[in-house]
Amino acid sequence: MGLYRRGKTWWIAYTVAGRQHRESTHTTNKRVAKNLLAIRQAQVLEGRLQLPASKPPRFEEWAERFLQSVQHASTKERYRYSIQSLLASLKGSRLSQITPEAIEEFKHARLGSGTKSSTVNRDLATLRRMLNLAQRQRLISQNPFANVDFLEERKGRRQPHILSFEEQGRLVTVAPPHMRLLVVLISETGLRVGKEALALRWEDVDLVNDVIRVQESKTLAGRREIPLSGFCKEELLRWHHFAGPDFSPWVFFNSSKPSVRLKAVRKTWASALKNAGVPYFRIYDLRATFASRLSAAGVPDVFVSQMMGHAGGLLQTYAKAIREYRQDAIKKLEEYRRQKTVLDEPIEHLNAIN
Repeated sequence: MGLYRRGKTWWIAYTVAGRQHRESTHTTNKRVAKNLLAIRQAQVLEGRLQLPASKPPRFEEWAERFLQSVQHASTKERYRYSIQSLLASLKGSRLSQITPEAIEEFKHARLGSGTKSSTVNRDLATLRRMLNLAQRQRLISQNPFANVDFLEERKGRRQPHILSFEEQGRLVTVAPPHMRLLVVLISETGLRVGKEALALRWEDVDLVNDVIRVQESKTLAGRREIPLSGFCKEELLRWHHFAGPDFSPWVFFNSSKPSVRLKAVRKTWASALKNAGVPYFRIYDLRATFASRLSAAGVPDVFVSQMMGHAGGLLQTYAKAIREYRQDAIKKLEEYRRQKTVLDEPIEHLNAIN
């Protein structure tokens, strides 16, 4: 057992079952270091201390093993992108050599290259998860993220554009039919653009009971039923009459190959905004529009979150009550729209189109 310093940081050394182990205390405070040494002493005497691997893998080796454990394809791709950034600083380092100081150097290097704080935080979150897994598998004794803070990103975060009813009226008037439906669908249901709205099948649209069933989503909470407003149902019925399940199983299909769903609408979206005279914003912000309108209509935040498909919230045992509250939320949304439009003229105008 011993206490010594490397630079300004205190380290401790101890022996377990004939095997010597050295461990950084990650502190410059000698008193704190002595306390950690006393804890390790007690753990050794009681036989409770399990040493991590004497030669943990290098970062790039562990990264490949980590990616193999990720099942969701898009999540794996997201982690892979962050790992490419992390490799610039950590390649060649063993997991036990990744210290809080090394992580801080990575943060400063990324920020210095002009990378946004939100992107750096995603990279840090990926590294933290990798090291948590390594700690559970006894490859490292502790996760250095216990002494690392994430970056403050609120000030630099892009604020979503909340679509006004007047802007929506102009937008759906000039947009192609499928884009018009997509705008109405997301702003009335809060569906995620790529994973839920563009992936929607006609078999998941229940026009008899007025609900959409999301079977596949980003999270388990995303698998949900969303009641249809009268406005949204009318748009779906119009599109169903034009290109229903007999034409394609997909609500949003590829025009050149109807058996394949539409994957992206970026160019069509930008063109529709330009033609409507609406400043460019991400189509994803239509989800924020849905949430904002529900909140303005008086729907409690917990139910707004559930209808958006966010993780957490009430227990599944209250599914029946949740369904009733969702239906009530859509009624409040419809009433809010009526109050914000003059005698329903914009909606009647939309219904007259096509």
